[in-house]
Amino acid sequence: MHREQAALDWLLGPAAIRARARRLYDHVASGASAHFSLDIAQLEPAADYVAATIRANYPSLEIPYHARWRHFGPRWDALAMRFDGMKPLELGRIRFDLAVVSVLLDAGSGPDWRYREADGTISARSEGLAIASLDAFRRGLFSRLPEALPCRADAEGLLRIDAADLAAAFQVGPDNPLAGLEGRALLLRNLGKALQASPDLFGTADTEQGERIGHLFDWLAGQARDGMLPAETILRALLRGLGPVWPGRIELGGVNLGDCWRHPAALAGAGEPALSAGLVPFHKLSQWLAYSLVEPLEQYGIRVVDIDALTGLPEYRNGGLFLDLGVVRLKDAALAGQPLAPDHEAIVEWRALTVALLDAIADPVRRRLGKSAAEMPLARILEGGTWAAGRRIAAEKRPGGPPPLNILSDGTVF
Repeated sequence: MHREQAALDWLLGPAAIRARARRLYDHVASGASAHFSLDIAQLEPAADYVAATIRANYPSLEIPYHARWRHFGPRWDALAMRFDGMKPLELGRIRFDLAVVSVLLDAGSGPDWRYREADGTISARSEGLAIASLDAFRRGLFSRLPEALPCRADAEGLLRIDAADLAAAFQVGPDNPLAGLEGRALLLRNLGKALQASPDLFGTADTEQGERIGHLFDWLAGQARDGMLPAETILRALLRGLGPVWPGRIELGGVNLGDCWRHPAALAGAGEPALSAGLVPFHKLSQWLAYSLVEPLEQYGIRVVDIDALTGLPEYRNGGLFLDLGVVRLKDAALAGQPLAPDHEAIVEWRALTVALLDAIADPVRRRLGKSAAEMPLARILEGGTWAAGRRIAAEKRPGGPPPLNILSDGTVF
Protein backbone atom coordinates (compact mmCIF):
# COMPACT_ATOMS: atom_id res chain seq x y z
CA MET A 1 0.00 0.00 0.00
CA HIS A 2 2.85 2.37 0.79
CA ARG A 3 4.41 1.64 -2.62
CA GLU A 4 1.11 2.36 -4.36
CA GLN A 5 0.68 5.64 -2.49
CA ALA A 6 4.20 6.74 -3.36
CA ALA A 7 3.54 6.03 -7.04
CA LEU A 8 0.21 7.88 -6.90
CA ASP A 9 1.72 10.92 -5.22
CA TRP A 10 4.36 11.07 -7.92
CA LEU A 11 2.12 10.44 -10.94
CA LEU A 12 -0.41 13.04 -9.77
CA GLY A 13 2.09 15.89 -9.88
CA PRO A 14 3.78 18.02 -12.55
CA ALA A 15 7.31 16.66 -11.95
CA ALA A 16 6.18 13.27 -13.27
CA ILE A 17 4.77 14.86 -16.42
CA ARG A 18 8.11 16.46 -17.23
CA ALA A 19 10.17 13.42 -16.31
CA ARG A 20 8.19 10.98 -18.46
CA ALA A 21 7.93 13.49 -21.32
CA ARG A 22 11.71 13.78 -21.30
CA ARG A 23 12.03 9.98 -21.23
CA LEU A 24 9.97 9.68 -24.40
CA TYR A 25 11.78 12.65 -25.96
CA ASP A 26 15.05 10.77 -25.46
CA HIS A 27 13.41 7.65 -26.90
CA VAL A 28 12.53 9.52 -30.10
CA ALA A 29 15.86 11.38 -30.23
CA SER A 30 17.73 8.06 -30.07
CA GLY A 31 15.97 6.88 -33.22
CA ALA A 32 14.07 4.13 -31.40
CA SER A 33 10.59 5.45 -32.16
CA ALA A 34 8.61 3.74 -34.89
CA HIS A 35 6.59 6.90 -35.45
CA PHE A 36 8.67 10.08 -35.18
CA SER A 37 12.09 11.59 -35.62
CA LEU A 38 13.40 14.96 -34.43
CA ASP A 39 15.04 17.76 -36.38
CA ILE A 40 16.09 19.92 -33.46
CA ALA A 41 17.76 22.43 -35.82
CA GLN A 42 14.23 23.56 -36.69
CA LEU A 43 13.62 24.71 -33.10
CA GLU A 44 15.22 28.12 -33.74
CA PRO A 45 13.06 28.88 -36.81
CA ALA A 46 10.07 27.69 -34.75
CA ALA A 47 11.04 30.16 -32.01
CA ASP A 48 11.12 32.91 -34.67
CA TYR A 49 7.61 31.92 -35.72
CA VAL A 50 6.28 31.90 -32.15
CA ALA A 51 7.96 35.23 -31.26
CA ALA A 52 6.49 36.84 -34.37
CA THR A 53 3.05 35.49 -33.41
CA ILE A 54 3.41 36.94 -29.91
CA ARG A 55 4.39 40.36 -31.27
CA ALA A 56 1.42 40.31 -33.64
CA ASN A 57 -1.04 39.31 -30.91
CA TYR A 58 0.43 41.34 -28.04
CA PRO A 59 2.56 44.21 -29.40
CA SER A 60 3.09 45.57 -25.87
CA LEU A 61 4.20 42.10 -24.71
CA GLU A 62 1.71 42.41 -21.83
CA ILE A 63 0.46 38.84 -22.10
CA PRO A 64 -2.10 37.29 -19.77
CA TYR A 65 -1.94 33.68 -18.66
CA HIS A 66 -3.14 30.96 -20.99
CA ALA A 67 -6.56 30.50 -19.42
CA ARG A 68 -10.20 29.90 -20.27
CA TRP A 69 -10.98 33.57 -19.68
CA ARG A 70 -9.28 34.48 -22.99
CA HIS A 71 -11.93 32.56 -24.91
CA PHE A 72 -14.83 34.29 -23.16
CA GLY A 73 -13.55 37.73 -24.14
CA PRO A 74 -15.91 40.61 -23.29
CA ARG A 75 -18.77 38.21 -22.69
CA TRP A 76 -17.51 37.40 -19.19
CA ASP A 77 -17.15 41.12 -18.44
CA ALA A 78 -20.77 41.62 -19.48
CA LEU A 79 -21.95 38.78 -17.24
CA ALA A 80 -19.79 39.99 -14.34
CA MET A 81 -21.69 43.28 -14.34
CA ARG A 82 -24.55 41.32 -12.75
CA PHE A 83 -22.33 40.77 -9.74
CA ASP A 84 -21.44 44.38 -8.93
CA GLY A 85 -21.34 44.81 -5.18
CA MET A 86 -21.08 41.08 -4.54
CA LYS A 87 -18.68 39.93 -1.83
CA PRO A 88 -15.31 39.00 -3.36
CA LEU A 89 -15.48 35.49 -1.89
CA GLU A 90 -18.75 34.69 -3.67
CA LEU A 91 -17.45 36.16 -6.93
CA GLY A 92 -14.45 33.85 -6.64
CA ARG A 93 -16.78 30.88 -6.16
CA ILE A 94 -18.80 31.83 -9.23
CA ARG A 95 -15.63 32.13 -11.34
CA PHE A 96 -14.51 28.68 -10.17
CA ASP A 97 -17.96 27.24 -10.95
CA LEU A 98 -17.77 28.59 -14.49
CA ALA A 99 -14.11 27.81 -15.18
CA VAL A 100 -14.34 24.15 -14.14
CA VAL A 101 -17.41 23.23 -16.17
CA SER A 102 -16.20 25.22 -19.17
CA VAL A 103 -12.74 23.68 -19.21
CA LEU A 104 -14.09 20.16 -18.76
CA LEU A 105 -16.32 20.79 -21.77
CA ASP A 106 -13.38 22.07 -23.81
CA ALA A 107 -12.20 18.77 -25.30
CA GLY A 108 -12.01 19.00 -29.10
CA SER A 109 -15.27 19.75 -30.88
CA GLY A 110 -14.48 18.07 -34.18
CA PRO A 111 -14.16 19.96 -37.48
CA ASP A 112 -17.82 20.54 -38.32
CA TRP A 113 -19.38 21.93 -35.13
CA ARG A 114 -20.30 25.63 -34.84
CA TYR A 115 -22.07 27.78 -32.22
CA ARG A 116 -24.28 30.71 -33.17
CA GLU A 117 -24.87 33.47 -30.60
CA ALA A 118 -28.04 35.52 -30.34
CA ASP A 119 -26.46 38.34 -32.36
CA GLY A 120 -25.54 35.96 -35.17
CA THR A 121 -21.85 35.64 -34.31
CA ILE A 122 -20.58 32.15 -35.20
CA SER A 123 -17.67 30.50 -33.40
CA ALA A 124 -16.03 27.08 -33.57
CA ARG A 125 -13.62 24.85 -31.66
CA SER A 126 -12.37 26.17 -28.28
CA GLU A 127 -13.89 29.63 -28.66
CA GLY A 128 -17.25 28.20 -29.62
CA LEU A 129 -17.21 25.68 -26.78
CA ALA A 130 -16.30 28.45 -24.34
CA ILE A 131 -19.12 30.72 -25.45
CA ALA A 132 -21.64 27.88 -25.48
CA SER A 133 -20.66 26.85 -21.94
CA LEU A 134 -20.84 30.47 -20.74
CA ASP A 135 -24.35 30.84 -22.18
CA ALA A 136 -25.38 27.53 -20.57
CA PHE A 137 -23.92 28.70 -17.24
CA ARG A 138 -25.82 31.99 -17.48
CA ARG A 139 -29.06 30.07 -18.07
CA GLY A 140 -28.53 27.80 -15.04
CA LEU A 141 -27.82 24.47 -16.77
CA PHE A 142 -25.37 23.40 -14.04
CA SER A 143 -27.33 24.68 -11.02
CA ARG A 144 -29.83 22.87 -8.82
CA LEU A 145 -31.78 26.15 -8.74
CA PRO A 146 -31.61 27.41 -12.33
CA GLU A 147 -34.17 30.15 -11.80
CA ALA A 148 -33.08 31.45 -8.40
CA LEU A 149 -29.31 30.80 -8.60
CA PRO A 150 -28.44 30.21 -12.26
CA CYS A 151 -24.74 31.15 -12.17
CA ARG A 152 -23.37 28.25 -10.21
CA ALA A 153 -22.40 24.60 -10.65
CA ASP A 154 -23.37 22.13 -7.94
CA ALA A 155 -23.70 18.39 -7.55
CA GLU A 156 -27.46 18.22 -7.91
CA GLY A 157 -27.46 20.30 -11.08
CA LEU A 158 -24.62 18.36 -12.66
CA LEU A 159 -26.01 14.93 -11.84
CA ARG A 160 -29.16 15.50 -13.87
CA ILE A 161 -27.43 16.55 -17.11
CA ASP A 162 -27.74 14.17 -20.05
CA ALA A 163 -26.65 14.25 -23.67
CA ALA A 164 -29.95 15.80 -24.76
CA ASP A 165 -29.41 18.72 -22.38
CA LEU A 166 -25.94 19.33 -23.77
CA ALA A 167 -27.13 18.89 -27.35
CA ALA A 168 -29.73 21.62 -26.82
CA ALA A 169 -27.27 23.95 -25.08
CA PHE A 170 -24.57 23.43 -27.73
CA GLN A 171 -26.94 23.54 -30.72
CA VAL A 172 -26.04 20.00 -31.78
CA GLY A 173 -27.94 18.41 -34.64
CA PRO A 174 -27.47 16.27 -37.76
CA ASP A 175 -25.88 19.21 -39.57
CA ASN A 176 -23.93 20.41 -36.53
CA PRO A 177 -22.29 17.36 -34.91
CA LEU A 178 -20.21 17.71 -31.75
CA ALA A 179 -17.56 15.07 -31.08
CA GLY A 180 -17.93 13.11 -27.86
CA LEU A 181 -21.34 14.45 -26.81
CA GLU A 182 -22.19 11.42 -24.66
CA GLY A 183 -18.70 11.50 -23.13
CA ARG A 184 -19.11 15.15 -22.15
CA ALA A 185 -22.46 14.51 -20.49
CA LEU A 186 -21.02 11.56 -18.58
CA LEU A 187 -18.08 13.71 -17.53
CA LEU A 188 -20.41 16.30 -16.00
CA ARG A 189 -22.43 13.64 -14.15
CA ASN A 190 -19.20 12.15 -12.88
CA LEU A 191 -18.22 15.64 -11.77
CA GLY A 192 -21.39 15.82 -9.69
CA LYS A 193 -20.44 12.52 -8.02
CA ALA A 194 -16.90 13.77 -7.43
CA LEU A 195 -18.24 16.84 -5.61
CA GLN A 196 -20.16 14.56 -3.28
CA ALA A 197 -17.12 12.34 -2.72
CA SER A 198 -14.78 15.12 -1.49
CA PRO A 199 -16.68 17.23 1.08
CA ASP A 200 -13.47 18.85 2.34
CA LEU A 201 -12.90 20.36 -1.10
CA PHE A 202 -16.45 20.91 -2.29
CA GLY A 203 -18.66 21.24 0.79
CA THR A 204 -21.61 19.17 1.94
CA ALA A 205 -25.30 19.12 1.08
CA ASP A 206 -26.33 20.45 4.49
CA THR A 207 -24.33 23.69 4.22
CA GLU A 208 -25.44 26.99 2.70
CA GLN A 209 -23.23 26.53 -0.36
CA GLY A 210 -24.05 22.85 -0.77
CA GLU A 211 -21.84 20.48 -2.76
CA ARG A 212 -20.49 23.06 -5.12
CA ILE A 213 -17.41 23.51 -7.31
CA GLY A 214 -17.00 27.03 -5.95
CA HIS A 215 -16.28 25.71 -2.47
CA LEU A 216 -12.84 24.77 -3.81
CA PHE A 217 -12.11 28.50 -3.92
CA ASP A 218 -12.58 28.64 -0.14
CA TRP A 219 -10.34 25.59 0.34
CA LEU A 220 -7.51 26.91 -1.81
CA ALA A 221 -7.69 30.34 -0.20
CA GLY A 222 -7.23 28.57 3.11
CA GLN A 223 -4.03 26.92 1.84
CA ALA A 224 -2.33 30.25 1.11
CA ARG A 225 0.52 31.23 3.41
CA ASP A 226 1.53 34.87 3.73
CA GLY A 227 -0.81 35.58 0.85
CA MET A 228 0.96 33.12 -1.48
CA LEU A 229 -0.20 29.84 -2.98
CA PRO A 230 1.99 27.48 -5.09
CA ALA A 231 0.48 26.61 -8.46
CA GLU A 232 1.19 22.95 -7.79
CA THR A 233 -1.22 23.08 -4.84
CA ILE A 234 -3.99 24.05 -7.26
CA LEU A 235 -3.16 21.21 -9.63
CA ARG A 236 -2.92 18.58 -6.91
CA ALA A 237 -6.28 19.65 -5.47
CA LEU A 238 -7.85 19.32 -8.92
CA LEU A 239 -6.28 15.92 -9.54
CA ARG A 240 -7.47 14.67 -6.16
CA GLY A 241 -10.93 16.17 -6.32
CA LEU A 242 -11.70 15.60 -10.00
CA GLY A 243 -9.84 12.31 -10.51
CA PRO A 244 -13.04 10.22 -10.38
CA VAL A 245 -14.63 12.11 -13.32
CA TRP A 246 -12.52 10.45 -16.03
CA PRO A 247 -14.24 7.44 -17.63
CA GLY A 248 -12.53 4.10 -18.20
CA ARG A 249 -8.97 5.16 -17.38
CA ILE A 250 -5.96 3.40 -15.87
CA GLU A 251 -6.22 2.91 -12.12
CA LEU A 252 -3.56 2.35 -9.50
CA GLY A 253 -4.62 1.14 -6.08
CA GLY A 254 -8.23 1.88 -7.02
CA VAL A 255 -7.43 5.51 -7.87
CA ASN A 256 -8.27 6.84 -11.34
CA LEU A 257 -5.10 8.28 -12.93
CA GLY A 258 -7.03 10.40 -15.43
CA ASP A 259 -5.03 11.68 -18.39
CA CYS A 260 -2.31 9.04 -17.99
CA TRP A 261 -1.36 6.47 -20.64
CA ARG A 262 0.91 3.50 -21.25
CA HIS A 263 4.10 3.46 -23.30
CA PRO A 264 6.76 0.71 -23.20
CA ALA A 265 9.63 3.23 -23.25
CA ALA A 266 8.38 5.06 -20.13
CA LEU A 267 10.82 3.37 -17.80
CA ALA A 268 11.10 4.34 -14.14
CA GLY A 269 14.26 6.38 -13.65
CA ALA A 270 16.39 6.84 -10.56
CA GLY A 271 14.28 8.03 -7.66
CA GLU A 272 11.00 7.31 -9.45
CA PRO A 273 8.52 4.83 -7.97
CA ALA A 274 8.85 1.39 -9.55
CA LEU A 275 5.06 1.03 -9.83
CA SER A 276 4.99 4.07 -12.13
CA ALA A 277 6.95 2.26 -14.84
CA GLY A 278 5.28 2.27 -18.23
CA LEU A 279 2.95 5.17 -17.37
CA VAL A 280 3.02 8.63 -18.94
CA PRO A 281 0.90 11.28 -17.18
CA PHE A 282 -0.21 14.47 -18.95
CA HIS A 283 -3.21 15.86 -17.02
CA LYS A 284 -3.86 18.30 -19.84
CA LEU A 285 -7.37 19.46 -18.92
CA SER A 286 -6.47 19.60 -15.22
CA GLN A 287 -3.43 21.79 -15.93
CA TRP A 288 -5.44 23.98 -18.31
CA LEU A 289 -7.93 24.33 -15.48
CA ALA A 290 -5.19 25.12 -12.93
CA TYR A 291 -3.98 27.94 -15.18
CA SER A 292 -7.58 29.17 -15.45
CA LEU A 293 -8.07 29.28 -11.67
CA VAL A 294 -5.05 31.52 -11.10
CA GLU A 295 -6.84 34.73 -12.10
CA PRO A 296 -9.82 34.42 -9.72
CA LEU A 297 -7.41 33.73 -6.86
CA GLU A 298 -5.17 36.67 -7.76
CA GLN A 299 -8.21 38.95 -8.12
CA TYR A 300 -9.05 37.97 -4.54
CA GLY A 301 -5.58 39.04 -3.42
CA ILE A 302 -3.77 35.69 -3.32
CA ARG A 303 -0.46 35.60 -5.17
CA VAL A 304 -0.03 32.32 -7.07
CA VAL A 305 3.68 31.44 -7.18
CA ASP A 306 5.90 28.92 -9.00
CA ILE A 307 3.57 28.81 -11.99
CA ASP A 308 6.33 27.28 -14.12
CA ALA A 309 6.09 24.15 -11.98
CA LEU A 310 3.14 23.36 -14.26
CA THR A 311 3.98 22.19 -17.78
CA GLY A 312 3.01 23.20 -21.25
CA LEU A 313 -0.25 21.72 -22.44
CA PRO A 314 0.05 18.56 -24.59
CA GLU A 315 -2.82 19.25 -26.95
CA TYR A 316 -3.13 19.42 -30.72
CA ARG A 317 -2.36 23.13 -31.24
CA ASN A 318 0.92 23.06 -29.32
CA GLY A 319 1.75 19.62 -30.69
CA GLY A 320 0.73 20.59 -34.20
CA LEU A 321 3.12 23.54 -34.10
CA PHE A 322 6.15 21.28 -33.84
CA LEU A 323 4.92 18.84 -36.49
CA ASP A 324 3.94 21.57 -38.95
CA LEU A 325 7.23 23.44 -38.52
CA GLY A 326 9.32 20.32 -38.94
CA VAL A 327 10.78 20.03 -35.43
CA VAL A 328 8.99 16.69 -35.21
CA ARG A 329 8.75 14.54 -38.33
CA LEU A 330 6.60 11.54 -39.16
CA LYS A 331 8.53 8.45 -40.18
CA ASP A 332 5.50 7.25 -42.13
CA ALA A 333 3.39 10.01 -43.69
CA ALA A 334 0.43 7.61 -43.87
CA LEU A 335 0.05 7.94 -40.09
CA ALA A 336 -1.41 11.42 -40.60
CA GLY A 337 -4.42 9.95 -42.36
CA GLN A 338 -5.23 7.32 -39.77
CA PRO A 339 -7.74 7.94 -36.95
CA LEU A 340 -5.73 7.68 -33.73
CA ALA A 341 -7.16 7.19 -30.24
CA PRO A 342 -5.59 8.96 -27.23
CA ASP A 343 -3.99 5.70 -26.07
CA HIS A 344 -2.28 5.04 -29.42
CA GLU A 345 1.48 4.82 -28.95
CA ALA A 346 2.05 7.58 -31.52
CA ILE A 347 -0.31 9.98 -29.75
CA VAL A 348 1.34 9.32 -26.38
CA GLU A 349 4.76 10.02 -27.94
CA TRP A 350 3.51 13.14 -29.74
CA ARG A 351 2.07 14.58 -26.55
CA ALA A 352 5.26 13.81 -24.60
CA LEU A 353 7.34 15.48 -27.30
CA THR A 354 5.04 18.50 -27.04
CA VAL A 355 5.67 18.90 -23.30
CA ALA A 356 9.44 18.56 -23.71
CA LEU A 357 9.63 20.87 -26.72
CA LEU A 358 7.51 23.58 -25.07
CA ASP A 359 10.12 23.67 -22.31
CA ALA A 360 12.88 23.71 -24.94
CA ILE A 361 11.40 26.56 -26.98
CA ALA A 362 10.62 28.82 -24.01
CA ASP A 363 14.09 30.35 -23.57
CA PRO A 364 14.70 30.95 -27.30
CA VAL A 365 11.36 32.78 -27.47
CA ARG A 366 12.21 34.84 -24.38
CA ARG A 367 15.58 35.82 -25.88
CA ARG A 368 13.89 37.08 -29.02
CA LEU A 369 11.51 39.17 -26.95
CA GLY A 370 14.08 40.40 -24.43
CA LYS A 371 12.24 38.87 -21.49
CA SER A 372 13.33 36.80 -18.51
CA ALA A 373 11.61 33.66 -17.26
CA ALA A 374 10.19 35.68 -14.37
CA GLU A 375 8.75 38.26 -16.77
CA MET A 376 7.42 35.68 -19.22
CA PRO A 377 6.57 32.36 -17.58
CA LEU A 378 5.52 29.47 -19.73
CA ALA A 379 1.83 30.25 -19.15
CA ARG A 380 2.30 33.53 -21.04
CA ILE A 381 4.30 31.91 -23.86
CA LEU A 382 1.49 29.39 -24.30
CA GLU A 383 -1.07 32.17 -24.59
CA GLY A 384 0.93 34.54 -26.74
CA GLY A 385 2.30 32.19 -28.12
CA THR A 386 2.65 28.57 -29.00
CA TRP A 387 -1.08 27.80 -28.96
CA ALA A 388 -1.87 30.70 -31.30
CA ALA A 389 1.12 29.87 -33.50
CA GLY A 390 -0.05 26.26 -33.73
CA ARG A 391 -3.47 27.37 -34.90
CA ARG A 392 -1.90 29.86 -37.32
CA ILE A 393 0.38 27.34 -39.03
CA ALA A 394 -2.43 24.76 -39.19
CA ALA A 395 -4.60 27.28 -41.06
CA GLU A 396 -1.74 28.00 -43.44
CA LYS A 397 -1.21 24.32 -44.22
CA ARG A 398 -4.72 22.82 -44.24
CA PRO A 399 -8.15 24.25 -45.14
CA GLY A 400 -10.07 24.88 -41.94
CA GLY A 401 -6.93 24.44 -39.82
CA PRO A 402 -7.38 20.90 -38.46
CA PRO A 403 -4.45 19.33 -36.58
CA PRO A 404 -1.80 17.43 -38.54
CA LEU A 405 -2.82 14.13 -36.94
CA ASN A 406 -6.35 12.71 -36.99
CA ILE A 407 -7.32 12.39 -33.32
CA LEU A 408 -10.32 10.37 -32.19
CA SER A 409 -11.83 12.47 -29.40
CA ASP A 410 -14.17 11.03 -26.78
CA GLY A 411 -14.80 14.52 -25.42
CA THR A 412 -12.54 14.07 -22.37
CA VAL A 413 -8.90 14.53 -23.51
CA PHE A 414 -8.20 17.03 -26.31
